[in-house]
Amino acid sequence: MADANSSSGPQTGDSPRGFAFALTAYVLWGFLPFFMKAVAHIPAAEVVAHRIIWSVPLAGLVLVWLGRTADIKAALRSPRMLGMATLTAVLITINWGIYVWAIGAGRAIETALGYYVNPLFSIFLGAVLLKEKLDRAQIVAIALAAVAVAILAFDAGGLPWVSLSLCVSWAFYAFCRKALPIGPNQGFFLEVLILSVPAIGYVIWLESTGQGHFGDTGMADVLWLLSCGIVTAVPLMVYANGAKLLRLSTIGIMQYIAPTMIFIIAVFAFGEPFGTVKLIAFVFIWAALFIYSGSMLRSARNRRLAAAEVKPAE
Repeated sequence: MADANSSSGPQTGDSPRGFAFALTAYVLWGFLPFFMKAVAHIPAAEVVAHRIIWSVPLAGLVLVWLGRTADIKAALRSPRMLGMATLTAVLITINWGIYVWAIGAGRAIETALGYYVNPLFSIFLGAVLLKEKLDRAQIVAIALAAVAVAILAFDAGGLPWVSLSLCVSWAFYAFCRKALPIGPNQGFFLEVLILSVPAIGYVIWLESTGQGHFGDTGMADVLWLLSCGIVTAVPLMVYANGAKLLRLSTIGIMQYIAPTMIFIIAVFAFGEPFGTVKLIAFVFIWAALFIYSGSMLRSARNRRLAAAEVKPAE
């Protein structure tokens, strides 16, 4: 999944085309649990390996179509770029692995919580690592999210590690990804290209030892695994092209679409238990996001007003 931090930068206005792209991406991410449930009989590591392998040709075709292959050639000649891309590739692999496993294990509600908390954790990360100043609303929102996590930890007798792992791995991925001096489509291709080496080796080992699902267990599994590239690359590519046409505040609000859909699917389609304690925790999360969103929208409005006041004097 993506968040506001992975946008290419603040926008001065929203494009209907950008909104359509971003909405399509978030809806596709929202429906992704159905796909992951369908491949739940396949080990998560094998699913992730195929997500990587089959994303490479799709992402490569997009770059050829866009005429941006020169960026990849330059990146492959830069040890610093390769090192940074390897780091982001490792982080996104961890995120994918936890997500795939959690859906198959009947813990989709926890994945929704992780992606709800993510924007608040990203703000906290910016304050700690970049010394960004938090306003009062952001502090309150982060505190409410912390209370929600504490409630779930107390009820479960331990930290909600699935939610926290997804949140932390994606936040650090987005943080490091911003420092990678390459476009979003090129960056994604570079990441899966790097990951494809161990992924292909792993799949070959699985098939040679009779543990794989790409051929020996029927054509249905082959088609599911081939589709991993589509469900991975298409939303990311569509999102990348939509985010650059939207304001950061718009992306910030739209990022709640996917976890909301995941939450609804988990409760009503998968029938995962959702008792009183989880309801209380989610109420705290939703309150935190409401406060955070209000603060973000006010800040964006104030910036637009300030820009409008300055413009006549230019």
